[in-house]
Amino acid sequence: MAFSNDFIWGVAGASYQVEGAWNEDGKGPSIWDTYTQQRQSPVRSHENGNITCDHYHHMKEDVALMAELGIRAYRFSISWPRVIPNGTGEINAKGLQFYSDLVDELLKHNIEPLITLYHWDLPQAIYDRGSWLNPDIIKWFSEYTKVIVDALSDRVQYWFTINEPQIFIGLGYKAGVHAPFLKVSDRDLAVMTKNVLLTHGTAIRTIRANAKKTPKISWAVTGPTFEPENDSPEAIEEARNKSFEFNPHLYILSNGWWADPVFLGKFPEGAEEYFGPYFPSISAEEWDIIRTPMDFYGCNIYNSIDRDLDPKLANASRCGRPITAVPWPITPDVLYWSSKFFYERYKLPILITENGCANVDYVHLDGKVHDPQRIDFTKRYLRAYDRAASEGIPLLGYVYWSFMDNFEWGMGYDMRFGLVHVNYQTLKRTPKESSFWYKEVIESNGKKIWD
Repeated sequence: MAFSNDFIWGVAGASYQVEGAWNEDGKGPSIWDTYTQQRQSPVRSHENGNITCDHYHHMKEDVALMAELGIRAYRFSISWPRVIPNGTGEINAKGLQFYSDLVDELLKHNIEPLITLYHWDLPQAIYDRGSWLNPDIIKWFSEYTKVIVDALSDRVQYWFTINEPQIFIGLGYKAGVHAPFLKVSDRDLAVMTKNVLLTHGTAIRTIRANAKKTPKISWAVTGPTFEPENDSPEAIEEARNKSFEFNPHLYILSNGWWADPVFLGKFPEGAEEYFGPYFPSISAEEWDIIRTPMDFYGCNIYNSIDRDLDPKLANASRCGRPITAVPWPITPDVLYWSSKFFYERYKLPILITENGCANVDYVHLDGKVHDPQRIDFTKRYLRAYDRAASEGIPLLGYVYWSFMDNFEWGMGYDMRFGLVHVNYQTLKRTPKESSFWYKEVIESNGKKIWD
């Protein structure tokens, strides 16, 4: 067992997914508020996050439950429109106070706050002004960042600029299955990419310039890689190359498209030829902003990237493989290979900012929620992560997604990722068996995963 003594053991949640109170206390609408209010919402079963877990009104209860379950860190996001209803300009004091109170409550229970500034709930007012196509979003996000840093950085050390650009751009503007449910051109995706990268770099500079406590800053990108077919040097090198290469069909979801510019100052080979005249034009000054240094590499990882399969063999290769309820394949070794590949390429310590299992969870006749699959899933993934630590890869921590069941974006409420069960009709919280097991993992600093 190789986890460090100061290893971070945490759980995660996100504002729109848990808070509810979608139009209370001066909060402005986000794009998720707007598009899920439609009579025929694009979300499964036409569901929305109007109430979800009602964390806004149950915050102290939720933090007390975290403490009872031994949680050491909580990664949560700020709702930009709750704090600045119009995206720019007037600050909503009640919205900002909620997050200040949340930080105080976490610290009172010795839980480290890990703040994500953007987890997809873009203010509708910003969307109406061009969203990620408008370069002014760089300035607007920086102004919003300063508001949060000014208010909370006297107590908060860990900061994440944005969560999963691959997903909020890739699924929101290319695939059209997340808000704002659009399918735009490659030309527009190139513009959005540039603006997201500049927004990220500028936000880091804003945090460093204004933070009262010395900050530790990253982003939280989605970070799966390919796994090698075997342990031969040739197979490992093939998997490494495929994990970062430019794929014309899937580039917007890839590692190299987002991370190579930030760390290497360039897009993956083949990108410029593909885009031609639409390839992002970035000045030397802009590259300097994009490459603003981070302190560690935060990544959300659930499963490895599927290999290219011969169509004739695909059915046989996939038949009966283990999956979660999403259904995503269960591939524990991805935590080892992703940690290894990212550290070797980008030279920063790794923090798994999300990893978890959607399961078919319900309250049993005995009043408990039995979820042995989640325990087995997490044990397997943590063992692979421990392998990375044993080989000297610096690992800062592990954050389980999610603390409690919540609104899972386009999938609505059917997918339960939480360590805590939520009855969405009564809002009753019921800790699952996995939450008690995870408490033992934390108390043992990981030794429990080898039992």
